[in-house]
Amino acid sequence: MDKYPYFKIGEICNIVKGETGIASATPGAHPLVNTGAEKKSCNTYQFDADAVCIPLVSSTGHGKKTLNYVHYQSGKFALGTILAAVIPKDSQKLSAAFLHRYLQFYKDQKIVPLMKGAANVSLAIKDIAKIEVPVPPISEQKSCIELFNKLNDSNIKLQSEFFNQSNCLSSLRQTILQEAIEGKLTADWRKKNPELISGENHASKLLEKIKAEKERLIKEGKIKKEKPLSIIKDEENPSDLPAGWVWCRLGNAFKFIDYRGKTPHKTNEGVRIITAKNIKRGYIDEHPIEYISNDLYVKWMTRGYPQNGDILIVTEGHTMGYAAIIDKSYIFALAQRTIDLQPYFTNYNKWSLYSILSPSFQKRFRNKATGAAATGIKSSILKLLLIPFPPIAEQQAIVERVDKLMTMIDELEKQVTERKNKSERLMQSVLREAFAQ
Repeated sequence: MDKYPYFKIGEICNIVKGETGIASATPGAHPLVNTGAEKKSCNTYQFDADAVCIPLVSSTGHGKKTLNYVHYQSGKFALGTILAAVIPKDSQKLSAAFLHRYLQFYKDQKIVPLMKGAANVSLAIKDIAKIEVPVPPISEQKSCIELFNKLNDSNIKLQSEFFNQSNCLSSLRQTILQEAIEGKLTADWRKKNPELISGENHASKLLEKIKAEKERLIKEGKIKKEKPLSIIKDEENPSDLPAGWVWCRLGNAFKFIDYRGKTPHKTNEGVRIITAKNIKRGYIDEHPIEYISNDLYVKWMTRGYPQNGDILIVTEGHTMGYAAIIDKSYIFALAQRTIDLQPYFTNYNKWSLYSILSPSFQKRFRNKATGAAATGIKSSILKLLLIPFPPIAEQQAIVERVDKLMTMIDELEKQVTERKNKSERLMQSVLREAFAQ
């Protein structure tokens, strides 16, 4: 738009600071524009105009210059005290809708660099007034707005479709896990391999081996003897199981190492620490990377060291129930809100992870959680929760099938993400070309 004249916003617009306290506003019939994507409401209004609303504070704070949204509002509306309304003086020469599209598109180049401050990053009204914007003929502005509206409508439909596809794939993951722990994925396998689910291959024999290994470790003084868990009663069983399967308490299949407690003092180097933030559904995220001192690591890990093949499970907070297997050989520590489930043999840990992540187990898990401010589950309760145990050969067959299906879903999700990103890039490209004319 270099062929059109440029004007400073202060020359062609009135800039007025908002007067409504966002937190204290009384809900009402008028929109209340704030810094977020969703508008609130107010029983009074400050403006009756078409305006561009610009936040005067950083979107993320903490010394960072960021601006997520530049808003457009028309008619009667209230404006938060941490925003400013930019209103064209002559709507026949400058459209507020056009100005909004332009500033939203170029906010990182035109507005964000003007923010100042070390801790509390803010934007001054006098600096907004200095921003230069192109002013094409009003007919050109209207054409640009029409183009954007068409693109935006199409983009909204596409994004909605991508969102639905992602939800469907997420639901499919849950269905696969549920069918896996119900034995539905291997119904034909059992018919073809009856000898692998009976006799010495029955799941009860695996539990006997686990019990024997546990007793050996107790005898050798490697683990402490604990009070035996209660015998599973028939009325406790969540559902019937396929032939060859048994129900098992988590506390009988795993050694529990409870790392919950005070938040450790973090350092810039030392031993890598894995917190609840790193544990996702089925995998451990490498970020954020945090450390504790070597001395604290030695002192803190007296309860036990996490090992390859262990299952980490989050026991508190909004990610309660998230679990993943340790698959890294480097030395690291575990933080609060985390329990380490150490298997006595690693050949059943992948199956156990899928059982823990299944919808039915997650429901039982959350039903046992307690607490108001910080909802969580006690280690003693978690030990009593049941998971189904198939014969080891069937576990391996199920894991192989689930892994294959999950890989297919991973690829589909990757395709959805790529199409979503391509759609967004295309829209940005068209807008960039329109503003460059």
